[in-house]
Amino acid sequence: MRGVIHHIEIYVHDLKRSKAFWTWLLEALGYKIYQQWSEGISYILNDSYLCFVQTEEAYLAPEYHRKRTGLNHLAFHLDSRQQVDQFTEMLREKDIKILYEEKHPYAGGKNYYAVFFEDPDRIKVELVAP
Repeated sequence: MRGVIHHIEIYVHDLKRSKAFWTWLLEALGYKIYQQWSEGISYILNDSYLCFVQTEEAYLAPEYHRKRTGLNHLAFHLDSRQQVDQFTEMLREKDIKILYEEKHPYAGGKNYYAVFFEDPDRIKVELVAP
């Protein structure tokens, strides 16, 4: 267990929007809501959890951008390429823009089968198959 991530905490611009986005995605990946409070929510899978917290008003500007110093993206394993395709369709049904559409599903390279997209704060998310 040593070295396994305990949790990751991400401050978000609009908790309500982030909660709607991350709840469907993380539950589809097998996470469960772990904790909820007025300023945040966390989701757990096994012994690791992801936490999203409302940024205090004094710190909302400048807005997050994944190209600046800090978190660039989160990548999650899927079991198959078929699951990548299924999630891609779910994202499209939810009008979530697929990044690098012209190269999808090989935007990460010819042997890297994945879908890339962004959360409401433009944090890049990858769902990757073996």
